Amino acid sequence: MRNRNRHVASSLQPRPVVAAIAGILAAASAHAAGPAPDPSAAGATVEEVIVLGRGETRQVQSVSALQLDQLPAGTSPLKAIENLPGVNFQSADPFGAYEWSARVTVRGFNQNRLGFTLDGVPLGDMTYGNHNGLHISRAIPSEAVARVQLSQGAGGIDTASSSNLGGTVQFFSADPAKDFGVQLAQTFGSDSMRRTFAQLDTGELGSAGTRAYVGVVDSTIDKWKGGGDQQQRMYNLKVVQPLGEATLTGYYNYSDRMEKDYQDLSLDIVARRGWDWDNFYPNWNAAVAAGQACNASGGNDGVACDDAYWDASGLRKDNLGYLALALPINDALDWNTTLYLHKNEGQGLWGTPYTPTPGGAPLSIRTTEYDLNRKGVITALTWKAGSHTINGGVWYEKNEFNQARRFYGLTSLTAPTRSFEDFQSNPLLTQWDYDFDTRTVAVHLQDTWAITDTVRVNFGARSLKVENEATTLVGDVKSGSIDASKILPQAGINWALSEQIEAFGAVARNMRAFASSGTSGPFSTTAAGFNAIRDTLEPETSTSYEAGMRFHGGPLEGVVTAYHVDFKDRQIGINTGPGILGNPSVLANVGSVTANGIETALIWRPLRELTWFNSVAYTNSEYDDNYVVNNTGVPRTVLVKGKNTTDTPEWLMKSELSYDTGSLFARIDAGYTSERFYTYTNDKGVGGYTVLNAGVGYKFSGLGFVEQLVVQADVTNLTDKQYYSTIDSNGFTETDPKGTFQTLLGGAPRQFFVSAKAKF
Repeated sequence: MRNRNRHVASSLQPRPVVAAIAGILAAASAHAAGPAPDPSAAGATVEEVIVLGRGETRQVQSVSALQLDQLPAGTSPLKAIENLPGVNFQSADPFGAYEWSARVTVRGFNQNRLGFTLDGVPLGDMTYGNHNGLHISRAIPSEAVARVQLSQGAGGIDTASSSNLGGTVQFFSADPAKDFGVQLAQTFGSDSMRRTFAQLDTGELGSAGTRAYVGVVDSTIDKWKGGGDQQQRMYNLKVVQPLGEATLTGYYNYSDRMEKDYQDLSLDIVARRGWDWDNFYPNWNAAVAAGQACNASGGNDGVACDDAYWDASGLRKDNLGYLALALPINDALDWNTTLYLHKNEGQGLWGTPYTPTPGGAPLSIRTTEYDLNRKGVITALTWKAGSHTINGGVWYEKNEFNQARRFYGLTSLTAPTRSFEDFQSNPLLTQWDYDFDTRTVAVHLQDTWAITDTVRVNFGARSLKVENEATTLVGDVKSGSIDASKILPQAGINWALSEQIEAFGAVARNMRAFASSGTSGPFSTTAAGFNAIRDTLEPETSTSYEAGMRFHGGPLEGVVTAYHVDFKDRQIGINTGPGILGNPSVLANVGSVTANGIETALIWRPLRELTWFNSVAYTNSEYDDNYVVNNTGVPRTVLVKGKNTTDTPEWLMKSELSYDTGSLFARIDAGYTSERFYTYTNDKGVGGYTVLNAGVGYKFSGLGFVEQLVVQADVTNLTDKQYYSTIDSNGFTETDPKGTFQTLLGGAPRQFFVSAKAKF
């Protein structure tokens, strides 16, 4: 049975977006003769598209806004890092924005074991059923991203994350321009894709020097198979106010997103139904017939009950904002503080035949409902004392989260009586309802010491404590608390061997806190199960070691890194035996994982206009221990020792060739992903594949009041390759001998997009 855990929003209303765009167009007309934006202003793109972390003590790379600008409009900022070494990014749509399918793994660590921030503000673990944050595609329009930085092994000690066992991904928003300007962009493409983006920069306003921009997004695209579409409206505001030597920055983003889902597939379903199989929508009669057959079987006919559902969707409404003060106290001391607030409400819906509507259709709508209210502060002092730069600070967050499981009736056999694009009300049943209260406190202290002109070391430690408390409102009573607390040291070195070559190395210890959620983590079991583990369950920890060399000179720039990771106290949900009433599935520590690998990247610029980027990563990530389950009353050992970790390809190879004269630009890229397993025992997986993408465009200048006009065409999956993208849409499983576990999603076929972008 499918496990749908979602955030949700109300139905989308396009009229305010249209009005906002009209206002920006009016402003553009009124100021057409004004000065053009300053390309050197804060937030402008830099010449280098990919930067390989020169001077860093750890493996770090970043991509600039130019990389996102060269991708199809609306591409997720997370997808921009997929060519970096060690990154396995998957999505069932061409933009990487479809959240039910979006997955990223780095060095064997999956998404909920990584850390994500925007301008330092925590985004949580960015899993689909977010209990502590939101996906980057809802936090900022891709057009407003200035830079994305990846730390594959050890994020900075000051990173505001409680889940970064593996690497961290940091997103940075562009600053408003110093001069007045307007940007307009319109994109059309396959599957009736339409995206409109508009942004107004005020420029510096009077002697106060206030700068701001406001942006709007209105986008929709039909699913590439089946019925339904995916829509998003966004409003984005950023203000920068100089205060003497200090700077006050305000940021706000509103997102209203609705995405109709693709049916989760299995190897068996694809063999029987074909590659383009999907949910029944809009064929109501087929859904009713399948529901009747499922009901008649008592829920035991897997084909009728689970091959397809009537419909499924995820709706989300988010408000995210922060105020940040950068205050130079004197020449040696700086103070930076950020206050942030995030509110989310939503529902995730799917049409289930397992719960028929009394007196109505042989199915109902099952929801997972969310109400999240996060608020926090990040503050730090930086003191420069001779050859030392000492940084210390505190991160505090209070997260109030309500989660519920409800069912809503479909009262007619002849036509659907509810839309999956709308927020549901008047449930026929509330299965469970929980309040969660999570408090996070992190304190860090670090020193960066320039021992000589060529040798620099960084060392410090972080104290992280996360307290999780649950209160039962409806359902199985499992109120109580659990916490995770560790001291996490980190150290690194950078040694400039010459002007062109540097060596670096780092070691870092990290912890992943427990999730406060009814659908994942220690609270997702029964009351008896929670009471059995609350005093014995250990949080997951990792120790990452890495060493490498960077070189740059002439037309070549590159990096080679070797790493070793010890991952301890891995957690999965297992049946622990008769000692727990009813043998419930509970979270348990099942041993460790060891990962070793090599990552390389090479940039070659034989001509000023031509750049060739290549990356290759090899990963050997294996489970170190077998574990025991007891779902029949007889203990059984699951033999996973020496098996590859799930969704961890052994080889990742990426190559991108780009050409840019300043007017004409073009690119073609290819990515190879080797075999991946979705079972812990490695008895089932999906084969390797290669996908090609391409784009070409031209920048026109000197068109009267239009400063620049860019026309761009893109094609994704150039060879129309059939491949499985996401392989854990419903998680992983121990074994799948018949190939019936529904956790696969197919990658999008070849698609075409055309954009026109104007700057005034």
